[in-house]
Amino acid sequence: MLRVNNIEVCYSEVILVLKGVSLDVPDRSIVALLGANGGGKTTLLKAISGLLKTEEGEVTDGSIEFGGKRIDHIEPEQRVSMGISQVMEGRMVFEHLTVDENLEAGHYVRRRESSLNSERDMVFSYFPRLKDLCRQVSGYLSGGEQQMLVIARALMARPKLFLLDEPSMGLAPIIVEEIFDIVKRIKEEQGASVLLVEQNAVAALSIADHGYVMENGKIVLDGPASKLMDNPDVKEFYLGLSELGEKKKYSEVKHYKRRKRWLV
Repeated sequence: MLRVNNIEVCYSEVILVLKGVSLDVPDRSIVALLGANGGGKTTLLKAISGLLKTEEGEVTDGSIEFGGKRIDHIEPEQRVSMGISQVMEGRMVFEHLTVDENLEAGHYVRRRESSLNSERDMVFSYFPRLKDLCRQVSGYLSGGEQQMLVIARALMARPKLFLLDEPSMGLAPIIVEEIFDIVKRIKEEQGASVLLVEQNAVAALSIADHGYVMENGKIVLDGPASKLMDNPDVKEFYLGLSELGEKKKYSEVKHYKRRKRWLV
């Protein structure tokens, strides 16, 4: 479905953020991308969706392929038409529009292929709460409802690939569990692939098929999600557990120690 081949990304022609990143997202799979803030995860998603240009960023080396076609030099709207939808960090609803109007905006790219009502009914099957809120102005929704809305809005385009950026941020654990269950259902029932950027490693790896760990613009570890969940380094650095099972603050692990252990 998606292949990222050794890409480098620069901002303003001088700031190198991604330093030879490669990853694959197979068809009908969920791939988790883990890492601390500032590691380059969101930059990678924007490189795939084409939104780098809005921030004076560009892919300066390597390539990105979607469905066997190279896409790193085409416009963002073309990538959306091909079946790529990004759900950005921060619950970016159109806050002055109603829930219904947000969903209609998501349906824009499919307006000639399917009816708005049929797609809306499909979305409500995953997010029944939104049906009761369809006339509500989206800026007044709760954080969990807004997160559901931005995923639902992206789903209205029937994407082949979801790019989800920190969907659990700032949400109560019960809401996080509900949203991740829905993401898994979407993969299974709609046949979509998902590239999931998350700091909540437990939640992400619990639904993922494969995982990557990124630090300082590089992939430092990858493998099946079940193996990453049992990896002692992942446990210590991202689950907050030492090898003895004792909880440990991430800030207590010195950076040079992390780098040395990742490279072993």
